[in-house]
Amino acid sequence: MILSNITVPLLGIVDTAVIGHLGSAHYLAGIALGSAVISILFWLAGFLRMSTTGMVAQAYGQNDLTQLAALLKRSLLLASIVALFLIAMSPLIKHAIAFLSDANNAVLSEAYTYFSIRIFSAPAALCNLVLLGWMLGVHYGRGPFYLLLVTNSVNIVLDIYFVVFLDWAVAGAAWASLIADYTALVFALFLVTKLAKKQGVALSTPHWFSFKKMAGLLSLNRDIFIRSLILQLCFSFMTFYGARIGETTLAANAVLLNFLMLVSFALDGIAYASEAKVGQAKGQQSISKIQLWVKISVFWGMLFGVVYSLFFAVFGAHIITLLTNVPEVINEATQYLPWVIALPLLAMSCFLFDGVFVGLTRAKDMRNSMLLSAAVGFFGVFWVFIDWQNNGLWLAMSCFMLMRGVTLIIKYQKLKANNQLLD
Repeated sequence: MILSNITVPLLGIVDTAVIGHLGSAHYLAGIALGSAVISILFWLAGFLRMSTTGMVAQAYGQNDLTQLAALLKRSLLLASIVALFLIAMSPLIKHAIAFLSDANNAVLSEAYTYFSIRIFSAPAALCNLVLLGWMLGVHYGRGPFYLLLVTNSVNIVLDIYFVVFLDWAVAGAAWASLIADYTALVFALFLVTKLAKKQGVALSTPHWFSFKKMAGLLSLNRDIFIRSLILQLCFSFMTFYGARIGETTLAANAVLLNFLMLVSFALDGIAYASEAKVGQAKGQQSISKIQLWVKISVFWGMLFGVVYSLFFAVFGAHIITLLTNVPEVINEATQYLPWVIALPLLAMSCFLFDGVFVGLTRAKDMRNSMLLSAAVGFFGVFWVFIDWQNNGLWLAMSCFMLMRGVTLIIKYQKLKANNQLLD
């Protein structure tokens, strides 16, 4: 899972590196703005993967093959409905980009180009979240690795071909990602069908649709959606406020956020494994196994957090020059590099305990932690240090990540002390 997740930020890194060498900051700022909006929308739909993984892992622990098939179909139906809604709302979303960012016309033009193409990959991207979540829930770690490896390879190759050789600029990066998303959908359906047959799960199971079951799925997804909405609100605020400071700051933050993406997807590899293992343990009604997997996840998370911080401290400045050759962007990004060096250690616990609470299907606790951390840790800190400009943004993001982890750890300890881990 760590290997498969590390391949994900390669897409953003290649996009940034290819566009970052076109010689002008407005290209990089434009794709940063456009891709940020797409990321917000698709990450908001992350509840589809989380809820699928948690519920499937528990059904897997109970060896309920009928429920495994029904959960897959219900989640795919929900993903398709959400994707069509996003496409229908895309004209309004484009207006929101201009209103919220206050970016100049050159940046907005590139952002519109990227967004107008990428939004049509929503059906594939959202269904892929469900298929990925289902594979994780049944402990098929190799499936996501194969899926992401194929998808990202297609994206990277097409990215370079469309942008560098065909000179399609930002549109080329968008088309590369769209084609990669639909390639992933075909491949994911193949993997899931093959896996279901191997495990004796009959995907043709009738009577899978139930309004009561859909209502239960929606209830779980509602809390995870609110949690994801608040998370993306903080990230999007950082992007849009950066755009208000200036296109150079926006471009520099886009470069540095790739570092955070590397950290998040690597640590999420551990968290995804924790979701599956903790969910299975809850399905088996084993408190001792839940506690064991939490301890193992924390150990590996701490180890990777230290490794990432050291890596960024040694090679961070060099990585920045690989991602862009625009002098003012390099200078700006280097100035804020210390924040990125500290983030792996500060953010480690929030990623890991997200995985634990997904496995326990305790979405309300995740929602409450996120609301408190955003209100106090992010926006509260930012408004106190608003005069620090971009340093204030990075301080707020650091406090936000730290507080998410601390609040989830406190809640987990309370559940353990009160013998409520199986509730």
